[in-house]
Amino acid sequence: MAETGDVQTERAFQKQRNICLVSKKPVKKWLNKKKQLRWWKNVGLGFETPREAIEGTYIDHKCPFTGDVSIRGRILRGVIVRGKAKRTIVIRRNYLHYVPKYQRYEKRHKHVKAHISPCFHFQMGDEAVVGECRPLSRNIRFNVLKINPKSKKRPGMKKFKKK
Repeated sequence: MAETGDVQTERAFQKQRNICLVSKKPVKKWLNKKKQLRWWKNVGLGFETPREAIEGTYIDHKCPFTGDVSIRGRILRGVIVRGKAKRTIVIRRNYLHYVPKYQRYEKRHKHVKAHISPCFHFQMGDEAVVGECRPLSRNIRFNVLKINPKSKKRPGMKKFKKK
């Protein structure tokens, strides 16, 4: 039987939709390495399922790995600028816009809100890869598929290093 003591933080009872908690013989393909009942899937498109999604105990119905959300459409990349809301981040996408009158480009940006699963740990400035999914709320139409941590070394800053 799955342990559900640490995942019950909401008022309603939290459980994965595909798992029967009272079955005497659990399905073997849904047992993870810790012999706990856990349902997960591969989202495809070359993205690996995080280890935390397979071995974790969180319940998130909007997670692309453990929930019922499918990724289809656009795959975007951006820098995380905000993470104050619960399980939601804001990424900034920079692009260049051509102005024909001056025959030059100007910098522009867009903010995209995305759902982030508890299996990801992030900091501001990390790069996030998000995939389009069905509308999860009024403003959220994307789901985080991968987090690339920002590098600690900055190659252009060698000149200003203290001796």
